[in-house]
Amino acid sequence: MDASGAPPPPPLLLAASAFAATALLFAAAALGWLLAARSSRHGSARLPPGSTGLPLIGETLRLISAYKTPNPEPFIDDRVARHGSGVFTTHVFGERTVFSADPAFNRLLLAAEGRAVGCSYPSSITTLLGPHSLLLTRGPAHRRLHTLTLTRLGRPASPPLLAHIDRLILDTMREWEPAATVRLLDEAKKITFNLTVKQLVSIDPGPWTESVRREYVKLIDGFFSIPFPFAHLLPFTTYGQALKARKKVAGALREVIRKRMDDKVENGGANGKEDDKIEKKDMVEELLEAEGGSFSEEEMVDFCLSLLVAGYETTSVLMTLAVKFLTETPTALAQLKEEHENIREVKGKNQPLEWSDYKSMPFTQCVINETLRVANLISGVFRRANTDIHFKDYIIPKGCKIFASFRAVHLNTEHYENARTFDPWRWQSTNKLQNTVGASLFTPFGGGPRLCPGYELARVVVSVFLHRLVTRFSWEEAEEDRIVFFPTTRTLKGYPINLRRRPDSVF
Repeated sequence: MDASGAPPPPPLLLAASAFAATALLFAAAALGWLLAARSSRHGSARLPPGSTGLPLIGETLRLISAYKTPNPEPFIDDRVARHGSGVFTTHVFGERTVFSADPAFNRLLLAAEGRAVGCSYPSSITTLLGPHSLLLTRGPAHRRLHTLTLTRLGRPASPPLLAHIDRLILDTMREWEPAATVRLLDEAKKITFNLTVKQLVSIDPGPWTESVRREYVKLIDGFFSIPFPFAHLLPFTTYGQALKARKKVAGALREVIRKRMDDKVENGGANGKEDDKIEKKDMVEELLEAEGGSFSEEEMVDFCLSLLVAGYETTSVLMTLAVKFLTETPTALAQLKEEHENIREVKGKNQPLEWSDYKSMPFTQCVINETLRVANLISGVFRRANTDIHFKDYIIPKGCKIFASFRAVHLNTEHYENARTFDPWRWQSTNKLQNTVGASLFTPFGGGPRLCPGYELARVVVSVFLHRLVTRFSWEEAEEDRIVFFPTTRTLKGYPINLRRRPDSVF
């Protein structure tokens, strides 16, 4: 019996499901191998150099093994050195894949989205997010959703939004006083989830948000699991639990959307008083009003669900790793504290942060940039060629999977001096990274038509969080923790720290 009190599944059932999952993996790998072999007879001699590895599984196990260590770089570095090219061919997850560590080719792929290439993700992710999610839609459908997201989340200078971010972070930190031991990643996730829910459906933290968050954790865990058939009948598996959680989260969102639609009908098409709309307009209201109310219920559910993923996972990890890197770099932490204490002294006690305060945090932005560069929360993106792609002396054939590695560029010593060292001063205004060439190398939020629409909001949230943390608390690591990179970038233990309210706090 596990900690939840539920009896374990029968051993025979576990063995049967494990066998089925293994058989499915090998079948998918075999299909990918046969397709790669067939396509190799049609011009593969001009593919980037590389190796398909072992029969059936290719180099999948080597890739996973590398990313389960604190230093996953050798998987790409060794192949780049071996083949003398920043673009090489391998075979992973049952499919021939071209890996790119070349910044020029990466920029080409990002800019060519929707034309020469299209996004391509594992079926587990596509099923759990839904066909109408921002990540998966294409063409005009993606453009209209991207525009709506920018409208709502791309305006962090809005006084009500900035005030809400500040208030939410302070409310969370008050639970830590006067001293506490917390797992910082868990606390950061509470902040980002509650903030995103507020922007989507205007619901404050409480039982509803906490129940949805618990299910959301299970949903995200299923992104990199094996999506074998009839998983919904096997709730003890990770993917089966994720499907069940997805149904619950979608149901909770659908209930809110239906109520809002009913209210709109009762009010004769209006959603409330004009003053309230200016102050309280959220993403659901944006969707109900957009294009004459043409969005279907399922489109709105999928869209809101996918935005929760974006807001919940990456920003919380960015907050946590910024604190971890600062803790390990005392001179950077001291300079950050000085910057924020100066802001707080000018504002006086208990004054909320304003947009001018955020714009007075230049070193904080250096810290955020360097955390993004070193941590690589999004290590890269998968694309699929819609047509033959010519690059240098190579041809990537139509239908080929491509992985553009941001991590390989960000940690390349040819582009960044001491690339694997946390050095926020490299981003100061006099540094060459501020020129056009430097900007083209740095792609933590992607680029092109799929540039993350919430990137500025993420920066604001992290900046406000760091301001309140360093002016209110001192801390040290409660236990040693390390960063892992598979299936996603995070700290292994959630980064536990011991917090104490600063006696010299200016609050």
